Amino acid sequence: MADKIDIIIVGGGPGGYVAALRAAQLGAKVTLVEKDKLGGVCLNWGCIPTKALIRTAEVFSLARRGVEFGVVIKDAVVDWGKAQERKQKVVNQLVGGVDKLLNRAQVQVVKGTGRLASPTAVEVTDTTGKTQRLQGSKIILATGSVPVALPIPGIDNPAVIDSTGALALESLPKSMLIIGGGVIGAEFASLYSALGVQVTVVEMLDRLLPLLDATIGEAMKWSFDAHGIVSYLKSKVAKIESAKTGVVVTVETPNGVKQITVEKVLSAVGRRANLGDLSLDEIGVRYERGGIKVDDRMCTNVSSIYAIGDAVGGMMLAHLASRQGEVAAEAIMGHPARMDYRVVPSCIFTSPEAASVGLSEAEARNRGHRVKVGMFPLNSNGKALIEGDADGFVKVVADEKYGEVLGVHIVGPHASDLILEPTLGITLENTVTEFVAAIHPHPTLGEAVAEAMLAVENRALHLLR
Repeated sequence: MADKIDIIIVGGGPGGYVAALRAAQLGAKVTLVEKDKLGGVCLNWGCIPTKALIRTAEVFSLARRGVEFGVVIKDAVVDWGKAQERKQKVVNQLVGGVDKLLNRAQVQVVKGTGRLASPTAVEVTDTTGKTQRLQGSKIILATGSVPVALPIPGIDNPAVIDSTGALALESLPKSMLIIGGGVIGAEFASLYSALGVQVTVVEMLDRLLPLLDATIGEAMKWSFDAHGIVSYLKSKVAKIESAKTGVVVTVETPNGVKQITVEKVLSAVGRRANLGDLSLDEIGVRYERGGIKVDDRMCTNVSSIYAIGDAVGGMMLAHLASRQGEVAAEAIMGHPARMDYRVVPSCIFTSPEAASVGLSEAEARNRGHRVKVGMFPLNSNGKALIEGDADGFVKVVADEKYGEVLGVHIVGPHASDLILEPTLGITLENTVTEFVAAIHPHPTLGEAVAEAMLAVENRALHLLR
């Protein structure tokens, strides 16, 4: 039998490897089990490669708009092969960095697929079928998620791809239909449209990005229309059939049935917890359809087993998984860490970007708050005009009685960076008055956050009344 290990972590994604690093910092002996590549889906087939290609699309779009800035760039074209090479270079650098961090922290990495053998043991099977048993004191399950499979006739057609396939295309198709107008679908729609692909999006609900504040979904629909992306809302794909060039997709819309011929179909309706063959039932670990059930210290009903990240369901975000990993490691090592889900930012890397933190306006009202709302358009912000990217806004949702900021929602350039200030402020339960008391440098996009705060009290300084 192997030497006793303090903590065994199954899964090396942004939840698992961060948990390993934090546990090692606190003095634990850690073994990390990973069946494929360190960094998991996020670094290898999700967050990082997607954003690398989105950056290519942004540069291409800017090159075509160069004349607006007094820079004439003739015949700008996309070298897709070069873009893919750059994407992989970024991925390799980050994955290599994770490997070095784990090595420096003296975390043992074991390659293979792990399953629970007991409340304190994990059986690991490598690609040759060889198994070994790891014995520890505590276990953290960080097995991530997998794409949801849709029960649509023809969904197994070779022209249908998932998000991993969408990142590995050897060439750009002329047309693509995306099933799902959530975060994944919206990002890919924005990416491929910017690269010249004719994109159609089909969403079952009545707006794009339906889990975010309604104004963000409305703004994204306006942006899609402006960029020539066709979107069918309150619609669903009924079937997919082969055609001479690509496939014919039958879409049921409020205005009747449409048949759309495209080269590729991207299924982007979301992901589900990857519980695989973890032997949860045999060990008695409770779980439900959404994922493994845990408390606010990420502990399951079995005291020696913890679970984090997409494996527990809920918001499937890399940064949330990382925080859960830290909490699990700290809880195991005797620290008073607990998860707080009140302030988890979400970022959507579309064009323009969108970001949100805290409560939407509807959520705030549904929870009984009397709210005040402030909005500031980016076309009144100097930095946005300088950058030539002034489509968007900052929206603030605040409590009417005390002025506490409950939520902030942003559409516009660098929204993913702008959301950091509101995230910290809401975490500290700041009021509108406290936000605007901070001096915001000029000219910056961040000034729009301050102006939106002022707008809550009807005193925005750079907005015509």
